[in-house]
Amino acid sequence: MWSPSPRATEAPTRGRSRRRRQITLVRRRSGLVYTRGVKALIKVGYACNDHCTFCHTLDVRHMEGEAAAVDRKIDRAAELGHTMAVLSGGEPTIRPELLRWARRSARRGLDFGLVTNGRMLSYRALTEKLLRLRLRYVYLSLHGGTAKVHNAVVRSDAFDQTAGALPNLSGTGIDLSVNCVVTKTNLQHLREVVDLCAEFPDVKLKFSMTEPKGGGEKLFDWIVAPVSEVAEAVSDAIHYGWEKTGDRLADGTPRYGHGGIPLCLMPGLEHLYDDLRTHGFASMTETWEDDFHPVDDLNKVHPEPCWDCGLRGACPGLFTGYAARWGSAELRPRRAPRSNSFNLVPVWERTWQPGTPCPIERSGITPYDRGRTLFLRRGERIVLHRTSTRDFADAELLAVKHRLGQVYLDRSRKTAPDDFARDLRKLVRVAECEDCAQKDACAGTWRVLDEDVFSRDDALLRRKLEAISGSVLDVGCGDGRYAAVLMPLAESGRIRYLGIDPDEAALARLRAQWPSARLMAIEAEAFEPKADTFDHVLILQSWNHLSDPRAVAERLVRALRPGGTLLVADNVAFGLIRSGEQARRAEESAARFEHYRNHSSEDARAYFEGLPLTLLEERPVGPKTSNQWVLHFERSAEA
Repeated sequence: MWSPSPRATEAPTRGRSRRRRQITLVRRRSGLVYTRGVKALIKVGYACNDHCTFCHTLDVRHMEGEAAAVDRKIDRAAELGHTMAVLSGGEPTIRPELLRWARRSARRGLDFGLVTNGRMLSYRALTEKLLRLRLRYVYLSLHGGTAKVHNAVVRSDAFDQTAGALPNLSGTGIDLSVNCVVTKTNLQHLREVVDLCAEFPDVKLKFSMTEPKGGGEKLFDWIVAPVSEVAEAVSDAIHYGWEKTGDRLADGTPRYGHGGIPLCLMPGLEHLYDDLRTHGFASMTETWEDDFHPVDDLNKVHPEPCWDCGLRGACPGLFTGYAARWGSAELRPRRAPRSNSFNLVPVWERTWQPGTPCPIERSGITPYDRGRTLFLRRGERIVLHRTSTRDFADAELLAVKHRLGQVYLDRSRKTAPDDFARDLRKLVRVAECEDCAQKDACAGTWRVLDEDVFSRDDALLRRKLEAISGSVLDVGCGDGRYAAVLMPLAESGRIRYLGIDPDEAALARLRAQWPSARLMAIEAEAFEPKADTFDHVLILQSWNHLSDPRAVAERLVRALRPGGTLLVADNVAFGLIRSGEQARRAEESAARFEHYRNHSSEDARAYFEGLPLTLLEERPVGPKTSNQWVLHFERSAEA
């Protein structure tokens, strides 16, 4: 069993007992932890009493924030509705103003947190003072289970003090995490970190991939291990930890986690992904910044192998610097269904009187995530809504909300809307946004458009169907979304219809309303039609359900006669404004994902490149349309 050296801790302060603190309960979905509190991360400067080989802030270690600026940022965090101010650096605990900042935070009604190497917290008197000032969260860096390994990574004789903080913090009721950054130095020694942390039953242990930034970039060849090797070592350590301590803390949350590692390399451990967002951080501010900015994943990239991976939304991808250096050959993308929508729930409400300036622009737009937040204006009320989804990457959320304009008010009380024309109303930016100089940097204020855009856009597709004749193949016909158009054509003899779908229950419902329809229960990937068989092939609301769209496209194009048409229509992902209760029910429901991707028309069109087709029409999704796109091709003669 590890024990600290005499210099690692002070004797307990006389007459003061260590008081157990209760942390905020958490709600879990799919193993990810979402705290009810909202944290703000404040960088106070970049000086440090360690000198880690991978230090992200190596180039700015000389910069220290002014104490008054940190004061203002603590006040701003309270103003923004955060519930905890978390100080980071560099090393925040070496600043002489530490207790002053903790007091200020407490006076503002905020809990207090630290991202720290923990050395100063080995002094029990300081730790107890901070606990009395509402210290509720510590994210402690420990990179080895022995002095030899840890000190080699941090390049300082620091192990006894860092490890010595744990007995001072454990048992106090705070949210206590240990982060171990994995480098070539400690890659083969992760089990030793598990052994040390196992002595403290309330410690969560996380293993993180080294980011090629600062020291990680300058020493890349010496310290950054291949991500596949990091994944293997971390997986081994977590499984070892499970055997040693079990997989959960007493409050039911995961005892182990990992960060910065693509999920495809962590089979069976995907649910343990851990980052700033799973810790409840909404925004952060660097020392040189005047205001807060959203926490994001824009330092990572999803290269081409990730594009159709079912894990893409929740997965961090690769660090941009790593992908640029070593590429993406180590990735193992998975073909699996994913979500096609996300929920935005209310956070707070304010007043915006007609004719007055925008209150968001006046107070500052930078703290609000452009992809994850929006303001909904209804009369004189303006309500901030936020999504904490992990089903979509940040870049995807930005595209859905701003480039495609696909956010809707859910007027129903259903777990999942099933009649979009009735249940949903589109959101558009308010008039004041259009001429605002900060429009392209702001989350935006939106209003409800009282118009059924779904029926309007679908009518254009139905008119195309009314014009077809000859032999028709309907791929993924389901229970007959367009039966009202196709059935009269078949009964009049104008078309010869064949519908295929793997869902036998859906086909039974279609057969009940259309007894004469030729239907076949089969996966599109298994369907082998003869060449030059059909005059028209329809893929309507089923393209994103195909597990291998290119293979299906090649076979279906061969099955078309020259001059025949291929009509493809589907939907992009969308966001829903919902109540917190409605979103909770939806996220905890047993409904399964059915979409393998959320292609736009441009995405889908790429799968038909090189095939003997001429594009007749493309109707993409945009801010003025519903979320349905259309591609209409004609089969050309073989070259």
